[in-house]
Amino acid sequence: MVNWIIIIVGLIAIFLASKVIHFNHWKHRIIAIALIVLALFIYASFSAVISSHDIDLKNPSGFIEAGKVYFVWIGQAFSNLKTLTGNAIKMDWLPKNVTLSGNLG
Repeated sequence: MVNWIIIIVGLIAIFLASKVIHFNHWKHRIIAIALIVLALFIYASFSAVISSHDIDLKNPSGFIEAGKVYFVWIGQAFSNLKTLTGNAIKMDWLPKNVTLSGNLG
């Protein structure tokens, strides 16, 4: 629940920042939004991974363990993405040679 509140606050911050700071170029605005979305993703994924492993972040060894667990999770996510992409490339995306019989009108 707290993660969703932080994500909503982040999205409101993006909206307010775009209204207060008048970016001169679309490129700057897109880069700023992409960086904020990346930061929100890292925060949300880190907190989800850490909470699922019940790691205590109150001592330095907890931070080290959390970092290890998070980077293993990121590595596994990229591995899954690689497998998914490879399977999508192997699929036959061209239409089959189908003939329609009967009256369509």
